[in-house]
Order: sequence, then structure tokens, then C-alpha cells
Amino acid sequence: MNFINPKTDFAFKKIFGSAESKDILISFLNALLYEAQPVIEDLEIIDPYLAPNIKGIKDTYLDVKAKITGDKTVIIEMQVLNVEYFQQRVLYNATKTYSMQLSTGSGYSNLNPVIALTITDFKMFENMETVISHFIFKEKTFLVDYLADEFEMVFVELPKFNKGLDELETLTDKWIYFMKTAQALQSVPEELGNVQELKQAFNIASTANLNAQELDDLDKREMFIQDQRGSISLATKIALAEGIEQGIEQGIEQGIEQGIKQGKLRLIVRLLERSLGALSSDTETRIAQLSTEQLENLGEALLDFTTLSDLTTWLQAHNNRQ
Repeated sequence: MNFINPKTDFAFKKIFGSAESKDILISFLNALLYEAQPVIEDLEIIDPYLAPNIKGIKDTYLDVKAKITGDKTVIIEMQVLNVEYFQQRVLYNATKTYSMQLSTGSGYSNLNPVIALTITDFKMFENMETVISHFIFKEKTFLVDYLADEFEMVFVELPKFNKGLDELETLTDKWIYFMKTAQALQSVPEELGNVQELKQAFNIASTANLNAQELDDLDKREMFIQDQRGSISLATKIALAEGIEQGIEQGIEQGIEQGIKQGKLRLIVRLLERSLGALSSDTETRIAQLSTEQLENLGEALLDFTTLSDLTTWLQAHNNRQ
């Protein structure tokens, strides 16, 4: 038996955002947000999983979103590559989710709490040993909470989790172990299969339950991730072989620069689709043709876009400057 890698955005959305994922997501969120306490009794999955075609490197699959008990909104993201400005992106997505609750004329009393849960396949906070970290607003000197219940960012850093199967003690341990190792398993371990929601997650993650299109999409996502990791690896090898200064220069030219540009491209396309809706293949191609500097400029300009025509006008002006 083979399982898809829940650390890819495709598989993550498939497992936790499908129509049959409600109980799975409740168990998962209680484990990671509330130390496995049954705080969340019910939820509504927003923007449920629909398998689209993947074109090029575009990040098709959006974060899993859910409304949980108490009218809180939770946005969950799985991130494999540590791309530039990732921490800013997490903050942007969370604050945008909070502010977008208000329509014109609505009062601030209509704002409900937002939790941003981010699972990373890399270390974000090197000076902290904890696997799960919670961030809220506090006064800088006296550490007094500022609307602590309104806004929270939670990070789960998978590389910091080193427990083996026989060391799993809590539901939290078991879910993190699933996220980190499911792809390498050949069967459902008894230690995990005795939890009904985890058993259901393994069932969804089984490659036997995917259609040909989904398997093809998954392969493309895996290849894209490997390409980006390969770019970083190439830059590192050049730096070691030819000296730090020369290696960094060539590595940037042959690997890192490409990885940075692709990361920016994915982020910008993602933000545009969230703000303006689906982009045509022609528009995506025109965006991909922009230089790294132009992508940065587009990243700032898109905050002012209200319609797709604003984007088209911007691209007409800047594509002609290359």
C-alpha cells in the first residue's frame, strides 16, 4: 500500500479539505491547536477540495479554511519550501482573512477571531526547540496581551519532531508523525490506526483511491518541489567547490536566482487569484515572463488592483518594457 505525501499542497488539501474530511480536520485541529483537548466540536470547511489541472508551476491548491466553534476562522497552510518573504506572506494572509470579514458599512463588532495554522517542512525559528509555537499580540515591555483571542498564528515545524513510532504518546504526536512520515509507510501502523480519524486520513491518502488526473497532478507538484530543492543544492555545491564568494555568485546565477523567482511567481499568482479570481493561461504566461524586479513591483501593485482589467493594464505597460 502506498500513500501520497501529505506535505505537498495537493495531498494536504485532499486529506483535510475533502467533503469527507470534517471529522479528520476536527481531530487534527484539536491536536495541533488545543493540545488534543476537544475544544472544537463542529466546523464548516470553506472552499472544499476540487481537483483542477495544474498548469506549469502555478500553485493551484489554496489553503484549507474552516469555521470552527465560536465563529472563529482557521486558515491552514502546508509549506514545503522556505521561500523568500514567507513569514510576511503568512502574516498577510492572516490579516487579510481578518479584515475581509467586513463588508461596506459593517461595524467592527462583526469581526470574529482568526487563527493562522502553518505547518512547515523546514525550521523557521532556529532559537526555539519547541515543535509547536503560538504567537499573539503583546505589549513589548510588560507582555500584556492585546486582543489575545482575536488573532493568533500557530506554527508547526516538522523537522523539530524526532519521535519514533514507539515513542508517540499523545494525539498531537500521532498527527505530526502522520504528516512527517505517511509517504514512507507501507501500511497503517497499529499505533495510528487505532484513532478513527487517522485511519480515515490514511484511507484518503492511499494512492489506490486517486484517479489518473490526481496522480498526474501530484507527480507535477513533487517534481516542482524537487526542482527547487535541486536549485538550492546546486548553488551550495558550487559554493563549496569553487570558494565561497565565487560559488555564491555562480550559485545565484544557476540556482538560487531561479528558485527565488519561481517562489515569487507562485506567491504573486496565488495572491492575484485570491483577490481577482481565476487567471487565464495567457495572463499567467505574461506574468511568468516578467523579470524578478518586475515581479517585486507587481507584488506591490496588486494591492491596489480591484478588477482583472487593472492587472491587464499593468501587464501591458510592463511587458513592453522588457
